[in-house]
Amino acid sequence: MIKHWLFICWGIICLTSPVLAQNSLAQAEEFYRQGKFSQALSLYEQELKNHPNDPFVYYNIGNCYFKMGSKGLATANYYRAFLRAPRDLDIRHNLALVRSGCGERLVPAGIPESVHRMYFGLSMAELTGLLFVLFWSSCLIGCFWLIKRKGAKLLWVVVAATLLTGGWWYTRFEWENRAMAVVASPVAEIRSGPGTNFPASASITQGHLLTIQDSKDSWYEVIVPSQGLKGWVEKNVVEKI
Repeated sequence: MIKHWLFICWGIICLTSPVLAQNSLAQAEEFYRQGKFSQALSLYEQELKNHPNDPFVYYNIGNCYFKMGSKGLATANYYRAFLRAPRDLDIRHNLALVRSGCGERLVPAGIPESVHRMYFGLSMAELTGLLFVLFWSSCLIGCFWLIKRKGAKLLWVVVAATLLTGGWWYTRFEWENRAMAVVASPVAEIRSGPGTNFPASASITQGHLLTIQDSKDSWYEVIVPSQGLKGWVEKNVVEKI
C-alpha cells in the first residue's frame, strides 16, 4: 500500500514539475516587464539550478543584470549563453553591445563578421557530433575501398572534411576552455603582484574581459587582451565565466 502511494506521488511530481517551471518562467518574464528586475533575476537563477546548461536562462539573467546596471555580470552571463547557443542573434547582439560599451569587440579587428558567424555557426556539442560522424564515415568508406577498391575520390573528400573539421573543433575547444573572467566591480586594480602591497599599474572598469593565467590565494594573474595589460587582480572583483 505504501509503495502504491509513493508511486502515485512520484507520478504527480513528474506531471506537475514542467507546469511549475513554466509558471516560474512566466512570472519571471512578468516581473521583467514590470521593471522588477531583482525579482525576475531571483526566479531565473532558481530556474538555472534545474537547467544549468540552458543558454536562454543565462541570457535572461544577463538582461536582468544589464537593467540593474551590473554590466560586468551581464557580460559574464551573455558569454555563458553565447558558448551554448552561438547562432542565436539576440544573444550575439547583446554580447556585442556590452563588449562595445567598454571599448572591446566581439569580432576581432580584421575578421569579417560573416567569417566570425560561420566559425561560431555550430555549438561545441554540434561540432563534436559532426566530427564523430565524419570520422566513422571515413572509416567505413576506407574499409569499403580496401575491400572493393572503389570510392577513392569519396574517401579523400571525407578524410579532408574530417581533418578540416578536426582542426575547427580543436581551435574552438582551445578557445572555449580558456580560463576567462569579467570585471564585475566598478573598477579593478591591476597590480604587479598578488597582494595589496604591490603597486597598481592600471585600473580597468567593469565589463572588461580577462584571461586568467595563474591563481594564488585570493588573487588571479590575468591578461587584459583589449589593452595588452598583465598583472594581478583580486578574485572578489571579477566573475569567472
